[in-house]
Amino acid sequence: MNPMTTAPADFQWTKHPEATEAVLSALSDAEKASPWLARFKSELYEHTGTRLLDWIDRIVVRQSPAELQHLGFAIVRVSSDSSDSPPLWRHTQAKLPDVISRHSLPSQSTAWLALKVESVVDFLVAHQTSDAECPVIGQPGSAMRRALFRSAADWEIWVVERHGGWHWSPMPQPDLAALAELAQAFRLRPRNLQDDEQGFDLLEERVQQAIVQVGVARACDEFFAAERAFWQGRNQAGRLQYMRQQRLGLGWANHDHHTYRSSRHCFYRLIRVLEMLGLQCRERFYAGREAGWGAQVMEQPETGVVVFADVDLAPDEIVRDFAHEPLPERDRLGTVGLWCALHGEAILQAGMHHLECQFDFEAARAQLTTLGSASMNPFTDLPHLRQSFTIGERWKICEKRISRALQKGWVTSEQADKFRAEGAIGSHLEILQRNDGFKGFNPKGISDIILETDPRHQPQSH
Repeated sequence: MNPMTTAPADFQWTKHPEATEAVLSALSDAEKASPWLARFKSELYEHTGTRLLDWIDRIVVRQSPAELQHLGFAIVRVSSDSSDSPPLWRHTQAKLPDVISRHSLPSQSTAWLALKVESVVDFLVAHQTSDAECPVIGQPGSAMRRALFRSAADWEIWVVERHGGWHWSPMPQPDLAALAELAQAFRLRPRNLQDDEQGFDLLEERVQQAIVQVGVARACDEFFAAERAFWQGRNQAGRLQYMRQQRLGLGWANHDHHTYRSSRHCFYRLIRVLEMLGLQCRERFYAGREAGWGAQVMEQPETGVVVFADVDLAPDEIVRDFAHEPLPERDRLGTVGLWCALHGEAILQAGMHHLECQFDFEAARAQLTTLGSASMNPFTDLPHLRQSFTIGERWKICEKRISRALQKGWVTSEQADKFRAEGAIGSHLEILQRNDGFKGFNPKGISDIILETDPRHQPQSH
């Protein structure tokens, strides 16, 4: 199955331990050859609670092309790279770095890996390295920039930033003025409008202008950078973890997916905006009658951005194309609908419900707890997938939204008074660890956490 198309209802992501082991073996070779890389791995664990594997953009592996194909990898066609570049392989069903076969390199060539970061310059500054020591390849603002950071024995350690696409060759000179205007337009876009339809109209207009200026992939990259910045401004755990990762010059390059909550009447418009940005529908979720919610997972093949889009859903609606067909409003709201009623649309007023990044699960939870950002109990704790929210960030709720929820019968008078006094939980940072290349999610665990984070059931604030 092509994961970039809507998956059948019975589709299940699977584990790929052999493919994962091929990458880990190559990474072990690199650590043995490079004392710096071994130290960096320890620094990642100690200062960010993350794993080296989750920061690898691509790596040279021992396996032959035939062996890679047997493991589930397929060649990626990157039109911007030169014809003499070695083939790049990507696993079609696993969450793993891209790989290059040693057999495709000229004899006696050095093996190498690339660390992914949000900014090569930030990385070099964090590691007190000048451009004289590590010249940056790629113009400022380019869709790809990289630098050779360390050479040791028969391994090279590169650092790379990407803003749309998987190319390795130098990219054309960008229009810096257009990029600056685009970034500003996304970061300063009006979110609190009188009417949600007007908000979506304006958002679609800005997205379309961005696409005309810089193309779909770059527009997508800039849009989600702005979304992470807005979410981070409203989430203390996010700010804390970003500071920890930026200490090593990494940024949010370990993001796994971005989660949006939507009201039923706005869901098709959310999907339309995401599709404008090049995201394609992947698997869908429906957790059952009692859960009362559904989700469309989407992925952008050029940028790797993944979105989890949540909406209240009835049992009979899973058989329809709920991502594209307008959903009628209902008298009763589930967890997702009430969150939107209190805070607004995630892609408009509220910002994302959570950003999920890849971590060493136990290390990240323990370290953030010590620093004052404790976690909720895990809602997935499987050998191949572990997930937990940080304690939710409470947001103040405006009286107009509380009064409307009370008038519509969505909340009780007691609940309304509680929201007035304490606000309601708005966002989280999600801590995730994937093993064996598992790319999917746990519907039962997600359903449990959806119910647990219902504003009507939130615990007493302290």
